[in-house]
Amino acid sequence: MSILRPAVLYTALLFGANPAAADIAAADAARAGDMQKLNFAEAMDLPKAELLDLEDGVHSLDEYKGRWVLVNFWATWCAPCRTEMPGLDRLQGRMEGEDFTVLTVASGRNPVPAIEKFFGEAGVENLPVLRDPKMELSRAMGIMGLPVTVILNPEGQEVARLTGDATWDGPEADAVLRALLERD
Repeated sequence: MSILRPAVLYTALLFGANPAAADIAAADAARAGDMQKLNFAEAMDLPKAELLDLEDGVHSLDEYKGRWVLVNFWATWCAPCRTEMPGLDRLQGRMEGEDFTVLTVASGRNPVPAIEKFFGEAGVENLPVLRDPKMELSRAMGIMGLPVTVILNPEGQEVARLTGDATWDGPEADAVLRALLERD
């Protein structure tokens, strides 16, 4: 008996017993194009951190539990962020009403007027904005450069990460995200 056969059997049993793991396996298998940069890993709890909205209201990523969340860490000075943000906005607009949210987290010093100007120039209308001005969450999650996009499962755990910009409103991203949202 080859080593491969028990591994395939174990994987099938694992995914059959765990629908969320099966969804992740399907999403991992669907990666193509820019999504090949998306790395899936074992679900990992997030550090606790307070994030601010544009009016200085305090929020937490725990508020998004119960749905899949695509968290994009970005900054107003980041050129690749400017390129990818309109696609993230279109993705959120298209998937509104599903168990899915795109959430942007402005990492570091990003004054509110600069964020509003950035979103206005980029034509962003559908995305919520949270700020991590002291980079507490960013540092705790090992965000070293921008942009970085993290996918959270409905339990609020990180299951995937993509470093750099990507086309989030294209068919490759759609295939991965639809696989995550599949229900038995």
